[in-house]
Amino acid sequence: MQQEAYTRETEQVEKEQLIQLVGFMIGKEYFGVDILMVQEIIRSTPITAVPNSPDFIEGVINLRGSIIPVIDLRKRLNLLKIKDKENKEKEDIWIIILDVEGRTTGFIVDMVTEVLKIQEDSIESPPEIVSAGLKSQYIRGVCKIDKRLLILLDFNRILLLDEIKKLKDVD
Repeated sequence: MQQEAYTRETEQVEKEQLIQLVGFMIGKEYFGVDILMVQEIIRSTPITAVPNSPDFIEGVINLRGSIIPVIDLRKRLNLLKIKDKENKEKEDIWIIILDVEGRTTGFIVDMVTEVLKIQEDSIESPPEIVSAGLKSQYIRGVCKIDKRLLILLDFNRILLLDEIKKLKDVD
């Protein structure tokens, strides 16, 4: 009887330590974002360019009457394009709609993969040499999924203060 209660308690604690992530790809790199930030994932929607906007802002979309800025995450993270991806059709894009500090924002990624459940203690801090070189501390951690590494991003820190101001100007 005590063993059953202990087992149920242990299972409950393990469930509470699980976090869910939405996995996505940019090139060959595997990233994740906390599922609680994700409002929805959309595909094949027209993006309207905004003149004189920062280069990482792809434009805006109309999502059920709301005008939402869209950021190209590849450009924001300075990830190089792979040649076969350069000619990717605009209709074949994925946009993850996130709530970033109360502001609805879209982020273009190459592909959304799956919802992942991982133990919170399996997330390791990013190597200091990596995070020290970043202008913004947007890497929350790194964890191993199967035989690949997943970089967990903190979207609340992905934009710098002056970039947030520019984003407000786009609205």
